[in-house]
Amino acid sequence: MNKKKTLAMKVLEGKKVDYESYAYPASIRDAQEVAAALGMPAGRVFKTLLVPRPQSGKPMLVMIPSDRQLDLKKLARAVKEKKLKMASHREAERLTGLQVGGISALALLNRGFDIYLDKTATAYDWVVISAGQRGLQIKLAVTDLASITRSSAVDASRDP
Repeated sequence: MNKKKTLAMKVLEGKKVDYESYAYPASIRDAQEVAAALGMPAGRVFKTLLVPRPQSGKPMLVMIPSDRQLDLKKLARAVKEKKLKMASHREAERLTGLQVGGISALALLNRGFDIYLDKTATAYDWVVISAGQRGLQIKLAVTDLASITRSSAVDASRDP
């Protein structure tokens, strides 16, 4: 386990939630490459994407498996928006204060983001997400992730 605790790790520890942390080279930014570096199934390593919401103005954090793509049409239907588009890397970093590749819903609690978890996660007992810093991932129970982030399960991804 990494000695330096990220905010996401501190949140989990504060809530007495079991987790495991994994380090990988911070130069890796692609989520599927992260999964490979960790020796984890790509479908269990989730990436967190930022999607602005034109109607409410409240940006969304959407967690989807690394081996799938965000389906903006499905997501728009699920959240009752007409049309959505992904945030640029620069916009995502500006709105979250975190680097792309290190964006974590656990590090952004109570910051005004609507948080969604792709329904594919419900097939698993655990998933791996960013620890809030490039080069660090956290493995935790899906039920704990959903509970702590108060995320809604949505059908938001598709095969590439």
